[in-house]
Amino acid sequence: MRWAQAMGKATVANVGCGFDVLGFSVDCLYDVVTIKRCSDFQGVKLKVLNNKKVPNDPDKNTAGFAVKEYLKLFQIQGDGLFVELDKRLPLGSGLGSSAASSVAALLAVNAIYDNLATKEELFNIGLRCEQLACGSAHGDNIAPSLYGGVILIRHSNPMKVIPIPIPEELYCLLIHPEVEVNTQDARAVLPKSVPLSLAVKQWSNIGALITGFCLKDKKLIRDSLNDYLIEEERAAFIPHFYEMKDIAYKSNTFNLSISGSGPTVFSFSDSYDKLLNEKEKIEKLLEATGISCQTYLSRLNNKGSYVQSMGE
Repeated sequence: MRWAQAMGKATVANVGCGFDVLGFSVDCLYDVVTIKRCSDFQGVKLKVLNNKKVPNDPDKNTAGFAVKEYLKLFQIQGDGLFVELDKRLPLGSGLGSSAASSVAALLAVNAIYDNLATKEELFNIGLRCEQLACGSAHGDNIAPSLYGGVILIRHSNPMKVIPIPIPEELYCLLIHPEVEVNTQDARAVLPKSVPLSLAVKQWSNIGALITGFCLKDKKLIRDSLNDYLIEEERAAFIPHFYEMKDIAYKSNTFNLSISGSGPTVFSFSDSYDKLLNEKEKIEKLLEATGISCQTYLSRLNNKGSYVQSMGE
């Protein structure tokens, strides 16, 4: 009975100004998928651990759906695959939970079949999984989880995945208040059109941010993380967002912005101590108002998701 186990890494999408086109991977948060090739049944069966809200129906779960799409792509018939999803990422967290599940499943099933699929093919299946999960086939969670690092998504047909280099001395702080934000709800509040003057500011920041990463210019990265299009609309979903943003400013870190659709927020800095100071102050703020949170402080993940073990 062949089996494989893979970790699907969490991600931060948008990265401030890069709505639906930028994302990066984090190392400290992930889902785990184990797939076993079985001879006593045909098709795909799924079992979810640690989260009763996540469906066990493979047609309604990105991990199971990803495996079925993989089998369809390579016209694999007659096999039975048992998929076990260890769901460690919270739902509606803004950390790419659905993408982490599908990427882990795709890497595991690809390992079982001796890596028939290229990363590009896995990415395209992942886009269909995102369509299932949140109604939009955006790649800014799938791509960084799969490839690692900071990723630019070019919205061509097909989408183009462009890796962006990361300064080694850059740290990331994640704050996840324990409230759930539905991705479709967070998309519903976004403006359907924006003034040209704001669009120009946004384009300027996206270009400058990517240039900052490429040149490893930390000041340019810091100065380019402002978002003019979606932050104000989504801030209402996140308790004490502007107070947290003010703490980041006073801590002299690289701004504070929303991870994906929230409620998780993130900060960058080249100083671990400054982010640690910011973390402690935000924890005190949220605790004083009765809001539980999880915090994570680490370097960015350049490796992406991966198969951690397999056997016969």
